[in-house]
Amino acid sequence: MNTAANDIFTGTVFVKPAQGLVNDAVVSVPGDKSISHRAVMLGSIADGVTEVYNFLEGEDNLSTIAAFRRMGVKVEFVKTSAGEAGCLRINGVGLRGLVEPDDVIDAGNSGTTARLVTGLLSAQPFFSVITGDETLRRRPMKRVVEPLTMMGAEIRGAKASSRLPLAINGNGAKGLKGIRYRTPAASAQLKSAILLAGLYAQGDTIIEEPEKSRDHTERMLALFGADITVERGFIRVSSTNSLNGCKIRVPGDISSAAFFMVTAMLLPESSLTISGVGVNPTRTGIIDILRKMGGSVEPLNATAVSAEPVANIICKGSSLKAIEITGEELVPAIDEFPIICVAAAFAHGTTTISGARELRVKESDRIAVMSECLTKAGVRNTEKEDGIIIEGSNGARIRGGRIDSHGDHRIAMAMAVAGLWSVEGMEINGSACVDVSFPGFFSLLDRVRAT
Repeated sequence: MNTAANDIFTGTVFVKPAQGLVNDAVVSVPGDKSISHRAVMLGSIADGVTEVYNFLEGEDNLSTIAAFRRMGVKVEFVKTSAGEAGCLRINGVGLRGLVEPDDVIDAGNSGTTARLVTGLLSAQPFFSVITGDETLRRRPMKRVVEPLTMMGAEIRGAKASSRLPLAINGNGAKGLKGIRYRTPAASAQLKSAILLAGLYAQGDTIIEEPEKSRDHTERMLALFGADITVERGFIRVSSTNSLNGCKIRVPGDISSAAFFMVTAMLLPESSLTISGVGVNPTRTGIIDILRKMGGSVEPLNATAVSAEPVANIICKGSSLKAIEITGEELVPAIDEFPIICVAAAFAHGTTTISGARELRVKESDRIAVMSECLTKAGVRNTEKEDGIIIEGSNGARIRGGRIDSHGDHRIAMAMAVAGLWSVEGMEINGSACVDVSFPGFFSLLDRVRAT
């Protein structure tokens, strides 16, 4: 595979058709991307040292580290005592210890970095500018800018502050004011940006969501000692004097595990265990959807680690059936849309997915790109404004072919799984984007293939 470190659109990989999987294989996936981001952010503004184990060293998370280093935080990868894995060590500077960056903050391809850091920067007593790569600069920021402006933030940006780059005149000297805000859609990034600003705001900040989005920020704020409560669909955070550094063990990312869940299900004789996966209830929509399709997937030995539920997930070969997936079902599985589409491509019957309009403004227009990729691979489908209709192969191999990831890591990985169960294999252009969330993905996929 040919890759360029700073270009997610480079690289080509060919996934050969597989005859089966290694019997009873056990794999682990990288640490959760969302939790890794938040650990760096909260550890940076906490008092004392925060140690993060199983941190995801993907490009997106490295962008978050770079942002806080630019604001004066010492963040380093260190070796620990014999017998214990290394960790990411963050020497927190406290809630009011960040310093004005000496250059523009570059969020790379990371929407999480851009949106959540904007929330923090809004409360600082200095000027800052945040930008990102070509694809991130096309993604919407107005949904974050509007509530932060209501709190008193001074933010200006491209296209009437609806796009990066954003220039932020930190309002730390005057002080932000807490607000009561109902988000227009379930969005963990939007909610988290407001909560982080709320740590500094006068009075309480109260957020109401139309549906519950992933709650990693709320859980981690409580772990660091913030004054936060969650009840009856409302989240309240109060201004905080200090946060306390702590040790965090990041569970395996269920979004990454989803690719191996579907890989195992597509061959009747397969059995695969994915160890140490986060099974936060706001993230297990993929398990519910695959079970609804007839998939054999079972979390076992659940335990709590750093305020997050973790389990081993056992997946077996299954005869998948077509279903109808609504927006409400998709919210807790929104990042898994590409691999759900691949599961539908092999199912018996025609699957309809609706309520996915927000996917048009992710790393790519995921609805349009998945429709394009499936068509090129020989899968009949119809693109809808808010979703897609996919005609399954009734368990047969699809044709395969050549596709373009459009720089979207989840598209590339989903089509790699499809390539395993194709006739011709799958050539994936733009494969370097996978390093955004899952370095080593193609090697691990090859390792579970039976030889």
